[in-house]
Amino acid sequence: MKSVFYLFSAALMVVTSCSAGSEEKVEFEKISADKTVALTDEDESPQCVVHLQLDAVKDDGDGGRAKAINGAIAAEILGIEGVGLQQAVDSFANKYTADYVKNMAALFREDRDDELKHAWYEYNYSIDTETRRGRNGAIVYLVTLDYYEGGAHGINQLLTMNFDAHSGQQLLLKDVFVPGYESRLADLLLKALFELTDTKTLDELRGEGYLYSMDMFASENFALDEDHITFIYNPYEIAPYAVGITELEIDYSDLKDILKK
Repeated sequence: MKSVFYLFSAALMVVTSCSAGSEEKVEFEKISADKTVALTDEDESPQCVVHLQLDAVKDDGDGGRAKAINGAIAAEILGIEGVGLQQAVDSFANKYTADYVKNMAALFREDRDDELKHAWYEYNYSIDTETRRGRNGAIVYLVTLDYYEGGAHGINQLLTMNFDAHSGQQLLLKDVFVPGYESRLADLLLKALFELTDTKTLDELRGEGYLYSMDMFASENFALDEDHITFIYNPYEIAPYAVGITELEIDYSDLKDILKK
């Protein structure tokens, strides 16, 4: 029989940031959905397991800040726009498991007798988030994404978003750096990568698997931490899967000539 398990929960946390000389308190609540669906009605059928637990800004009559932040999270992390974050979480879990059954059931029936292939159909999709205080009133929103959709291995990613605690505006590189920052920032990131890998030349870097067919670039996947910016590169972005997630930290003191403030 197809099995379905669905759970919602809520918990509260507060991120306090200092912005323009005043203290901004942003209250978050945990929203979650856990859903498990069997691929077929057969005994010992493969399953798809979805676990979603996201931090959502609690609406406290803040003039749209909660709507702005939660809407940006739903759009960027879940690919859903125009609804509240709880509804987006529900919709994602429902669609993901429905697509799993729709797209994979017939294929599994063809492979049913090959036990070695059964593991290919055991799907899982997990999102967990956390928040922390960042620079100049920023809220740093961290997303850990793990999923397996068949193949040789699963995928693990660390995603980040940054928000102004007062307005709820999402902060992108263009909001943090002055125009023309790209070349200078790329040089600093390359220097940080040399230090991280204990290498000195591009040839040595490429020998370690980095930047094999690309130049260094500043990722929009960054965290505006209090003392430094952390740039995050997930597998396949600047290095192969085996290298894993690469995090490069640059102190604000090294960025003062290209920071807006």
